[in-house]
Amino acid sequence: MCKAIVITPVKDSLVSTLETIRAITSSNVSVDYYVYNDFSTFETKEALEKGAQSLNFTLINLEDITQTPSPNYKLVLQLAQKQALEQNLPLIIVESDVTIQPDTFSKMIQFNEEYKSVGMIGAITVDASKKVNFPYLKFKNNKEAVIETNRSLSFCCTLLTVDYLKKFDFKQLDKTKDWYDTVISMKAIELGFKNYVLMDTPVLHKPHSSRPWKLLKYENPLKYYFLKFIKRRDKI
Repeated sequence: MCKAIVITPVKDSLVSTLETIRAITSSNVSVDYYVYNDFSTFETKEALEKGAQSLNFTLINLEDITQTPSPNYKLVLQLAQKQALEQNLPLIIVESDVTIQPDTFSKMIQFNEEYKSVGMIGAITVDASKKVNFPYLKFKNNKEAVIETNRSLSFCCTLLTVDYLKKFDFKQLDKTKDWYDTVISMKAIELGFKNYVLMDTPVLHKPHSSRPWKLLKYENPLKYYFLKFIKRRDKI
């Protein structure tokens, strides 16, 4: 029996995407897994279509649903919320630059079942040497196994509970923005839920593998901010 709805939004970055997919389909928990292809190249689309035949996931090509150019994160979240509520299951978002462990989902789901008033549960992100990395560097010195936090959770690998999904309709999200992890995190707190980060549930994160252009932020900051302003990228 499925324990959660899991989604991965995809925009090219095929190598890391396939690593993400293989890890999720090897989870020790049965989940209903959807990969949302957000106007990727033909090569990526073709590889995902082949992967959907051999691995246990459903591929949704957003070009069949909308003509709005990428990124279409709001649409993905709305579709996923609808699916999760229809099946009365928590929603787990895993980005395409994250590799989970076989027991990642089971730990997150168990935590959700044992704690009350939970809104969101984030798995801590680490690098290849198992050190806490972006976007959770703010928690790198914490020694607790579990952290309750009022700070923003990333969508790298995050569970949204059914109770929270029932309280906040993603149709209310600002259509002028590109990313929604901050506003959804803050909304959970506003509605009286508690957000947690599981420090004992690490997932491998390769920052910006899902959006390689953001590496310019470190390689050429002036060019990065110029392109961000001119092309109106990354509106949070």
